[in-house]
Amino acid sequence: MTFSIVARCPRTGQFGLAAATAMPAVGKLLTHAAAGVGAVATQARINPYLGIDGLALLREGCDADQVIERLKSTDPCMSQRQVAVVDAQGRTACWTGDQCLPWSGCIEGDGFCVQGNRLTGRNVLEAVVDALTCTQVLPLVERLMEGLAAGDAMGGDRHGESSATIYIVDREEYPLWDIRVDHHREPMTELRRLHGVFEREVLPELLGMPTRDNPAGAAEEDSI
Repeated sequence: MTFSIVARCPRTGQFGLAAATAMPAVGKLLTHAAAGVGAVATQARINPYLGIDGLALLREGCDADQVIERLKSTDPCMSQRQVAVVDAQGRTACWTGDQCLPWSGCIEGDGFCVQGNRLTGRNVLEAVVDALTCTQVLPLVERLMEGLAAGDAMGGDRHGESSATIYIVDREEYPLWDIRVDHHREPMTELRRLHGVFEREVLPELLGMPTRDNPAGAAEEDSI
């Protein structure tokens, strides 16, 4: 009951996920990403450990295809799961179990993969791919926003959406963007509104927070 995106930005190395679904709180368990490592989306009948273990396998040096193959052996109900992976080099892989609700499937692109289940049709994912391809010059957060909007406009989840999310990691262990609409009649409209709030009020604070290279963050500059 979801369509989602996993992607790597070739310019910045950022990893991002975006998703929309009919169920509430899609961002709580679907999104898994780590800076310099990759991203994993787990959906359909969600098994959060596919995301957690998927990141662990990426850290061990597995590529996207290897992660999917290794994960298959950990879950006896993979026929009900959908998982997508993008690795540190931007390689992608996706698994769609044969018991996922129709329409279900995925499309891989250059540094990204889009996937969905219980959609109105493949045209939903094709619209997302077109949006991602046409916005390559934009920041990753904006590409993901446009991708979700395109899928939603094409019909998205055939039961309609009530939640949406965008999650992006950059160089630190904490996320650069973590925008969630957990329950709303118009989740895409609300997601755009929250993006504006986040960009104005949250992002400047995040950019001044401590980093591994500068544990004091902006506080050190303010004290001088």
